[in-house]
Amino acid sequence: MGPAELVQAAAMARRFYLEGKSKIQIAEEFGVSRFKVARVLETALERDLVRIEIRVPAELDAERSDALRARYGLRHAVVVESPADAADDAPDPENLGEVAADLLGELVHEGDVLGLAWGRSTIHMAAALHRLPPCTVVQLTGVYDAGTAERGSVEAVRRAAQVSGGEAHPIYAPMLLPDPATAAALRGQTGIARAFDYFDKVTVAAVSIGSWAPGISTVYDMLTEDERAHYASLGAAAEMSAHLFDAEGRRIGRDLGERCITVEADRLRRIPEVVAIAGGLRKAAAIGSVLRSGLVTSLVTDTAAADHLLHETGPGPRPALDRADPDGS
Repeated sequence: MGPAELVQAAAMARRFYLEGKSKIQIAEEFGVSRFKVARVLETALERDLVRIEIRVPAELDAERSDALRARYGLRHAVVVESPADAADDAPDPENLGEVAADLLGELVHEGDVLGLAWGRSTIHMAAALHRLPPCTVVQLTGVYDAGTAERGSVEAVRRAAQVSGGEAHPIYAPMLLPDPATAAALRGQTGIARAFDYFDKVTVAAVSIGSWAPGISTVYDMLTEDERAHYASLGAAAEMSAHLFDAEGRRIGRDLGERCITVEADRLRRIPEVVAIAGGLRKAAAIGSVLRSGLVTSLVTDTAAADHLLHETGPGPRPALDRADPDGS
């Protein structure tokens, strides 16, 4: 390209890429055809006159995010960089909660009902919230134990409602009860029943995922050794909101749900947007199990878990957007 061509190409590129003008508008200005403009712009890229750079914050991995979204049929997948010194058994990176808080700021709209399930990641997320449109916030599960209510899921619900300026509907009850009769009686109590009435109105939910192992699943830690062994014998690989899943995403141990204060799986499946927040290599297989359940539509995770998920054997159909139940029911 000669000097006149270079100057013209630079001017056209400036109009197109910086000023947002169409090829037809540029063609009219320079007195050439729009096909000529297209060729000049293409040549400008080939000759390195124009460089296009796609930049996202350093902590976000755009390539893995897009690959994970496509592989599992997710509506949104956000992958953050794992800490360089993170061990294989390290807990979820705390920055997952910060990124999830920003994602909720995008997904929640005025008048929505936001549901929050118990989990360390959702608690970190709520603490990091700094913007939410006016919405109602409801707790989707009971608490780990009464002593953690004020600094756990109850506080997360209050925090989200405070940021949004909306109503809060917490649940002051344990997640796991000794028997189905006690759980049923608690569900009938006024405050808890009021929260349950909102479950069918939830439009966006945030949940955590646990592996079926000590310290990585709240429910696992609350059960007796015999109960843990029983559910392990059924193939328990993952837990989410007191629902258990095998490696293929099928629900198992449904009797456990009868003893729990939690949103039912069928109600979760009807929520338009369910965002799971979980990461780390120790949870990677469990995340895959829950993604195959069809209960989750979006995921915030880290590179360690994402790499495992992207190298798993084929996940089959797009479970998240299909919202298909692998049990076939």
